[in-house]
Amino acid sequence: MTAENPLLDLRDKISALDAQLLELLGKRRQLAVEVGKAKLASHRPVRDIDREKDLLERLIALGKAHHLDAHYITRLFQLIIEDSVLTQQALLQQHLNQTNPASARVAFLGPKGSYSHLAARQYAARHFEQFQESGCTRFSDIFSQVETGQADYAVVPIENTSSGAINDVYDLLQHTSLAIVGEMTVPIDHCVLVATTTALDQIETIYSHPQPFQQCSHFIARYPHWKIEYCESTSAAMEKVKQANSPRVAALGSEAGGALYGLQVLERNLANQTQNITRFLVLARKAVNVSDQVPAKTTLLMATGQQAGSLVEALLVLRNHNLIMTKLESRPINGNPWEEMFYLDIQANVQDAAMQQALREMTETARSLKVLGCYPSENVVPVDPAR
Repeated sequence: MTAENPLLDLRDKISALDAQLLELLGKRRQLAVEVGKAKLASHRPVRDIDREKDLLERLIALGKAHHLDAHYITRLFQLIIEDSVLTQQALLQQHLNQTNPASARVAFLGPKGSYSHLAARQYAARHFEQFQESGCTRFSDIFSQVETGQADYAVVPIENTSSGAINDVYDLLQHTSLAIVGEMTVPIDHCVLVATTTALDQIETIYSHPQPFQQCSHFIARYPHWKIEYCESTSAAMEKVKQANSPRVAALGSEAGGALYGLQVLERNLANQTQNITRFLVLARKAVNVSDQVPAKTTLLMATGQQAGSLVEALLVLRNHNLIMTKLESRPINGNPWEEMFYLDIQANVQDAAMQQALREMTETARSLKVLGCYPSENVVPVDPAR
């Protein structure tokens, strides 16, 4: 160690170990790909819950010898297991649909740094070797770009655990010809972002998209003197703060997005709920088939009659076929006062016999029924070794 600063040698050793860890993680992911190929050949399910549980229990036991606690080991390897599962799912889907993973153009809301931009990057990194980014100022522009062939995929937020449904997206789904081909959930950590040294009490104006303001309303209420300025995206808010370069302005957005604009974090974890998660949908012009080796979800758009019990009658069809509904959202039908469309997420592959029979029966009872898409569920519920 150097006498001047003994931390330098220690940090160099940590950096060397970090590089080795990254190399090992890369090798592990490549092995996950080989496992996926083996499962494809043997037609085995991607997930093996018993195997995952045994793996975690064994790793926790091994970790004790290195003075690593069970919670740390569990959190770390749950993330690694999730990566392996999603990597294998993507492999099986590419094989089934004969898709070209070389490149794609992905449309999303906002310029660089928006939450939708970060979600699009996350999705594209797993599914494509290269991708082109296409930021849009409105949700309708995102849909239009894919519908007209200017982009291959759209990544749009559909709901948030704090602020609920994104109604603009639900309304666009009523009229689009696009199909839902994927989903993803992204943890959202809103931060106060600033361009220069300042304090929360010095801020006079704060910029963001309406959704972060809604999700962080409790925190915002602590500063009643702040002037709230709405922007078309969080990234647009960051751009304004960057250009102003003033201690009196700030933006609400992600730390990763803020870094792209050279902004610093003044305060973190601002959402009303501790677990603030946004679910995104991926849309394309052509529907996909979903391998029966991966968990699938089917989204329906349904209009029922005005007679009493019509919605219940349709939902009973799902129960009678042991189909699990994970989401029911209603939206008004434009031009038909007091009438509503219903969006249903069903935990099933549309090609399953039970799902096919349910669709036939629901078609008989509903006024209209449309399958918006069947797609792999990327919400990998982690195994808890304690259970």
